[in-house]
Amino acid sequence: MPKLSEDLYVPVTPDEQLYMKRLRCVEGGEAVLMVHGVMANGRIFYSDSGKGLAHYLAEAGYDVFVADLRGRGNSLPPISRASRHGQTETITEDLPALHREIRRLTGGQPVHWIAHSWGGVHMSSALIRHPALIPEVKSLVYFGSKRSVRVSNLNKLIEVDFMWNVASRWLIKVFGYLPARRIRLGADNESDKSHLQSKLWAQPKPWVDSEDGFDYGEAAQQVSLPPALYFAAGNDPCRGHPDDVKRFRDESGPHRSCVHRLSHADGHRHDYNHVSLLTHPDAPHDHFPLALAWMQGDFARVPENY
Repeated sequence: MPKLSEDLYVPVTPDEQLYMKRLRCVEGGEAVLMVHGVMANGRIFYSDSGKGLAHYLAEAGYDVFVADLRGRGNSLPPISRASRHGQTETITEDLPALHREIRRLTGGQPVHWIAHSWGGVHMSSALIRHPALIPEVKSLVYFGSKRSVRVSNLNKLIEVDFMWNVASRWLIKVFGYLPARRIRLGADNESDKSHLQSKLWAQPKPWVDSEDGFDYGEAAQQVSLPPALYFAAGNDPCRGHPDDVKRFRDESGPHRSCVHRLSHADGHRHDYNHVSLLTHPDAPHDHFPLALAWMQGDFARVPENY
């Protein structure tokens, strides 16, 4: 199917621009915003060879916009020791700017929001903090999104307690930012502020902004998020463990929602992990159709199984 691809840039400060990859096969399709997690960029959703969830949805008739958050991927400038932005800016400035630009380009229609991992925390936080955006978002689909990491196992001890909480802070002191790409810890780098703020939220503490004290946990009880599907990978011991995904759903206030685990035991082709739930060659035939059903409002087709 012929597909149109565009490279877009959205200014957020006089010196910083956010990149969006736009993919579509038809004009007038419903709009989708996709946002990656930490140490990552929008490439988690698409490849140049036409694979990934972004291509899948474009071929299903959607107008897909895949974002690179500030300093990541093709956004400008890249993260360096001079970077001062963190997740507060992502929540209060970047996501609203991306959403406004998509609405401008697509005639003001509602937008579906999709995220991987920590991107779901950013998205829910933005909606809770800016409730006027909620009627403009048609659905939420999160892949492996959790806020606090409360599970206890060896992977958590190594990946979170040591690598993320201790070793990463040491690297930031040396380089001025987390050079995750250079040391092959992740697909992209993190600023000092974004790492520190996400590190604090990943701890089993209240969901409160470290910069201005905004209480997201309390505010979540006063709003109702758009219908949200929370995918959890069956083989994800700590970066998006199903227990932590479910806790994130539960602390996000009253809203139509579903936690769906992707595992052999639940009838899926594989016990997916934190990355393969988006990148596995079988995903378009296994659970991407469930995401599509949720976006179309066919909520009964997606069972809560965890």
